[in-house]
Amino acid sequence: MTRLMIAVAATATLAATALLAPAVHANPAPTSATAAKGCSARYEVTGRKVAVRMPEGNAPVASPDSPVVRYLHRGDVVTSCVAAIARTQSGPAYRKCGKGGHVWRIVRGGQVPATCLKRI
Repeated sequence: MTRLMIAVAATATLAATALLAPAVHANPAPTSATAAKGCSARYEVTGRKVAVRMPEGNAPVASPDSPVVRYLHRGDVVTSCVAAIARTQSGPAYRKCGKGGHVWRIVRGGQVPATCLKRI
């Protein structure tokens, strides 16, 4: 009797697997071409000379006194798909390029104030 129940359970499992197998393979995983496309959000620098800053220590967001990694100049084009939001008790977290703001765009090498960038 136990052998009969095991055989029935094994047959049912195989039948269910055979029915579900085509559905699993019907939706293939994204191809490497799709995954390699990556980010395409490009920004043009609007400020005259804008510092790319690296957050100090374990901080997730840069601050106006974070160390400068490099400089961007007006007209440079950078790619950024991620933004870091600086939280403050009141008022803007920084005042750069003639405007106050809370958003830092993450670019190669560090973070740049979003008020100094224009999406193209």
